[in-house]
Amino acid sequence: MVAQARSALERAGIECRILNEFASGAMGELAPVDVWPELWVNRERDYERARVTIDSLKQDDGDPDWDCKQCGRPNPGTFDWCWNCATDRVW
Repeated sequence: MVAQARSALERAGIECRILNEFASGAMGELAPVDVWPELWVNRERDYERARVTIDSLKQDDGDPDWDCKQCGRPNPGTFDWCWNCATDRVW
């Protein structure tokens, strides 16, 4: 879900980053709250627009499934690149 939110923000032109993206392997050694992924907006002035963008994801039924232009394979609407050939999705 965090990666999907990051993709939506990036499509909206909002610079952001995920903290603790690869920290889940430390769960057990660290408290779960210390390894949860966090989505951070790089510029404070983009915060409200980011909030609106993420809130719209909650209401959206999601992007429709799509076929890769390179290999023709079907992909879930949540994928930004083809699972088969790694070609970027054409919006």
